[in-house]
Amino acid sequence: MAGAGMLRPIVAVLAVFLAVLLAVLAGTTVSVRAQEINDYPTSARAEYVFGCMKANGESRQSIEQCSCSIDVVASIIPYDRYVTAETVLSMAQVRGNLGGQFRSSEQAANALNDLRRAQAEAEVRCF
Repeated sequence: MAGAGMLRPIVAVLAVFLAVLLAVLAGTTVSVRAQEINDYPTSARAEYVFGCMKANGESRQSIEQCSCSIDVVASIIPYDRYVTAETVLSMAQVRGNLGGQFRSSEQAANALNDLRRAQAEAEVRCF
């Protein structure tokens, strides 16, 4: 029986260690997710909301909807993919061969499709 009595403190220490380890791992996961979701700079978010409000009316409701929209977009596609899609949108408007490369590139089309899907999801959730 003396052996069983010695195991109790060891089991208690292991239980505390496991609880602390799980808390640390959960905190790390939440921290990583928050960083992933918040990888858009404030200026990019503000620019998106400003453009969205121009297209949807400059009201208090549109501020809420457009802010929601960029949050949804940011949760779906990483910022570097967003920048690629925005660049494609901008450069595809250029006339001639340079603009044509952005209009016909498969990579450009994929980035643009990712952004459009994210914006469609934001439309459903926010408007």
